[in-house]
Amino acid sequence: MLDATILALGAGVIALLYAAYLANKVVKSPKGTPKMQEISGAIQEGANAFLMRQYITLVPIVVILFAAIYYFVNSGTAIAFVVGVVSSALAGYIGMQTSVRGNVRVAEAAKKGLSGALSIAFSGGAVTGMALAGLGLLGLGGLYLFFGGNLAPIIGYGFGASLISLFARVGGGIYTKAADVGADLVGKVEAGIPEDDPRNPAVIADNVGDNVGDCAGMAADVFESFVVTVIAAMILGAAMGVDAYVTIPLGIAAIGVIGSVIGSLFVRLGKGKKIMNAFYKGIGATAVVTLILTYFYVTSGVADVAGDNAIAPINLLLIVLVGIFVTAAMFMITEYYTATNFKPVQKTAEAAKTGAGTNVITGLAVGLESTLLPALVVVLAIIISFKLGGLYGIALAAAAMLSLSAIVIAVDSYGPITDNAGGIAEMSGLPPAVRKVTDALDAVGNTTKATTKGFAIAGAALGALALFVAFADESHLTEINLLNPAVVVGLFLGALLPFVFSSLLMTAVGRAAFEIVEEVRRQFREIKGLMEGKGKADYARCVDISTKTALKELALPGVIAVGTPLLVGYLFGAAALGGLLAGAIASGFLMALTMCNAGAAWDNAKKLIEEGKFGGKGSDAHKAAVVGDTVGDPLKDTSGPALNALIKVLNTVSLVFAGALIANSLGLI
Repeated sequence: MLDATILALGAGVIALLYAAYLANKVVKSPKGTPKMQEISGAIQEGANAFLMRQYITLVPIVVILFAAIYYFVNSGTAIAFVVGVVSSALAGYIGMQTSVRGNVRVAEAAKKGLSGALSIAFSGGAVTGMALAGLGLLGLGGLYLFFGGNLAPIIGYGFGASLISLFARVGGGIYTKAADVGADLVGKVEAGIPEDDPRNPAVIADNVGDNVGDCAGMAADVFESFVVTVIAAMILGAAMGVDAYVTIPLGIAAIGVIGSVIGSLFVRLGKGKKIMNAFYKGIGATAVVTLILTYFYVTSGVADVAGDNAIAPINLLLIVLVGIFVTAAMFMITEYYTATNFKPVQKTAEAAKTGAGTNVITGLAVGLESTLLPALVVVLAIIISFKLGGLYGIALAAAAMLSLSAIVIAVDSYGPITDNAGGIAEMSGLPPAVRKVTDALDAVGNTTKATTKGFAIAGAALGALALFVAFADESHLTEINLLNPAVVVGLFLGALLPFVFSSLLMTAVGRAAFEIVEEVRRQFREIKGLMEGKGKADYARCVDISTKTALKELALPGVIAVGTPLLVGYLFGAAALGGLLAGAIASGFLMALTMCNAGAAWDNAKKLIEEGKFGGKGSDAHKAAVVGDTVGDPLKDTSGPALNALIKVLNTVSLVFAGALIANSLGLI
C-alpha cells in the first residue's frame, strides 16, 4: 500500500525539479537583439518592482492576521498560515520570473518558425504550473507530517494561500487593466496607432500587467484552489471517521501532478499546425494518465474500508472521473463562448457594425447566456459525486478536478508570454513574418486565458462548496433553514458581497485608467517628435502610476473579504454565517462566469475585426469593438477573476475562526 503523504512529497519534488529543468531550458534559449533585450528588461523591471512593492504592502496585514490567529485559534494554525502565505507568493514569483524572461526568447524563436516559439512559450508557462503544484504538495504533505496528522492547524495553510490569492488578483487585476484600458483608449481610439506601438507611453505598463495579472495572479488563484480543496476533502474524510479517507485526496492530488508532468510531454504541433490541438493533446494525455494511476492507487488496498461509511474503490475512481469531466466540459463550453471561430464572438463582432452600444449589448448577452451550461455541469457533478460518495464525494471530485492544475496553468501562463513576445516584436521593428508567428501564438493565448478562467471559476465554486461543507461540520451546522431569519439575513448579505466587491474593483480600474489616459495625452502633447517616432516616450511614468494606484486600492476589498464573515458570525451566529457563505458562492460563481466570458467575447470580437472581418482595422466597427473591449477588460481580468478569491477567502476565514465565532457569538437574531 502506497502512503499518500510520501506520494505527495515525492510528486512535489518531481514537479519542482521538472520546473527547474524547464526554466533552465527557457533561460538558455537565444534572447535576441540588444533592442529586444532592452524592451524585455523594462518589462522585467516593472513587473519585479510591482510584485515586490505588493508583497511589502502585505507584510503588516500578514503580521496582524498571524497575531489574531495565534491569539484566537492556536499557534499551529498561525504557523501554517505563514507557510501558506510564503508558498503562494513564491508560486506566483517563480512563474512570473520565467514569464518575463521567456517573452523575448519566444520573439527571437519566432524568427525561425512556429514550432520552436511554441515550445519555449509552453515551457515557460509550464514552469508556473509545475512550481505551483510542487509547492502545494510539499506544503500539504510536509505540514500533515509536521502536525502528526492533525488537520486543524493545516486550515491555516489554506487561509494564507487565500489571502495572497485575493491580493494578487485584486492588485494585479487593477494594474493590468488600468494600463491596458489607458493604452487602448488613447493609442488605438484617439491616436489611431497599432497595439504595442512604441510611441504609446503606456505600452510597457500594459506588458508588465500581463505578467502581474495573468501570470502571478492566476498562479496564486489556482494555487489557493488546489490546496484549500484538498484540505477540505481531508477534513470531510476525517469527519467520516476513516483514516484512509483523510489521505486519499492528498494521493489523488499527487497523481494528478504526476499525470500533468507526463501530459506536458505530449504538447507539440501536429501536421495541421493547430496550436490549440497541441494543448488539448497534453490535457487529454494528463487526464488519461491520471485515471490509469488512480485506478491502481484505489485498488492497491488503500481504499479497502469496511463498515457503513465504506466507499467502493470503483466509486472513488468514478468520482475522480467526474472531476476530470468538469475540467473538460468547462474548457469546451468556455471556448465556444469566447473563441473567434464560434457564433457568440462572431455575433458580437458583427454587432459592432452598428456601433459600440449594440456591440456591448450583444457581448453582455453572451456573458449572461454563458452561465447556463457551466451551472448545469457543476450541478450534475454535485449530484453524481454525492450519489457515489456523499459529501466526501463532492469534495473529492473537486480535488480531482484541481489535481490537473499544473497542466492547466501551464496552458494559461503560455498566454502572457506570447502576448509580451508580440509586443516586443512590434516595438523592436522585427519583420512582418515574425509578427505573424507571434500573432498566431497570441491568438491562441487569448483563447487559453479565457478557457482556463472557466476552469478556475468552476474550481473555485467546487472548492468553496467543499470548504462550506467542512465549515458546517466544524460548526455543527446540520441544515440551512430558510425559515430562520438569521439564515435569510446571511443569504442576502452573501449574495450582495460579489456585487459590492466588483463595484470597488471596477471603480479602481476606472480611476487608475483615467490617470493613465491623462498621462499618455500629456506625453503626446509635450514630448516633441513622439508621434513621428523621433521622440522617446516616458514609459516609467505610466508604470509608476499603475503600480501606485493598484496598491492603494488593495485595502478595502481585503477588509471586506476578511471582515464580513467575522462580523456576521460574531453578531448573528453560525446559521447566519452559513447563509452568507451559500449566498456568496452562488452569486459569485455566476457573476464571475458572466464577467469573464463577456469580457473575452468583446476582446476576441475586436480581434476578429482586426483580422479583416466587418470592415477591418480603422473602421467604425473596429472603433466600436475597441470600446466594447475596454468595457470588458476590467470585467474579465479584474473583477471576474477576483471573485474566485473572494468566495474562497470568505470560506477559509469562516473555517479558521469557526470555533471562536460560535463560542463568542452574540446571536442578535
